[in-house]
Amino acid sequence: MGWDEAKFKHLGLWVPVLAVLLLGTCRAHPIPDSSPLLQFGGQVRQRYLYTDDAQETEAHLEIRADGTVVGAARQSPESLLELKALKPGVIQILGVKTSRFLCQGPDGKLYGSLHFDPKACSFRELLLEDGYNVYQSETLGLPLRLPPQRSSNQDPAPRGPARFLPLPGLPAAPPDPPGILAPEPPDVGSSDPLSMVGPSYGRSPSYTS
Repeated sequence: MGWDEAKFKHLGLWVPVLAVLLLGTCRAHPIPDSSPLLQFGGQVRQRYLYTDDAQETEAHLEIRADGTVVGAARQSPESLLELKALKPGVIQILGVKTSRFLCQGPDGKLYGSLHFDPKACSFRELLLEDGYNVYQSETLGLPLRLPPQRSSNQDPAPRGPARFLPLPGLPAAPPDPPGILAPEPPDVGSSDPLSMVGPSYGRSPSYTS
């Protein structure tokens, strides 16, 4: 019995040590949080920025290859934008086709740049209750506005729209590979509607309809 008691006492000394090791392992490997609100960094969305503020016709923000930013009435490859989160509430906007970043000058004028400037190309994204968003330059605090489509003598400094509705953008479907034709619908009046017999070359006239 003396040997058994000594063995149990020796094992009892290891219980606190094992408990400390297990506790340290749990702290070193926490369970990742799956909440989408906490996984905001690096989030990328493809959107069309649509607006109808003070606009007779609809307009989509478009970044062209020469760096100009305009409002286009219809969706186009130049108006498909990539919105990437830099940090909570702040995004960068990239033209998918032109690979130009949307930037804003000190005068509020928008332009597309091939190089990303954090001071000129970072925008705060403010969500409104009606589903529209408002974007403001993080550095300058100026709202993102499209240039006016036409000037007015009564208003020497017209202001373009400021509210934008992010519409989901889907990439164009790839074209069908050449040389592959779509299958023809079955001929229900034929003796072989599923074409299981094969081509009609050398076929007996008895199998023709």
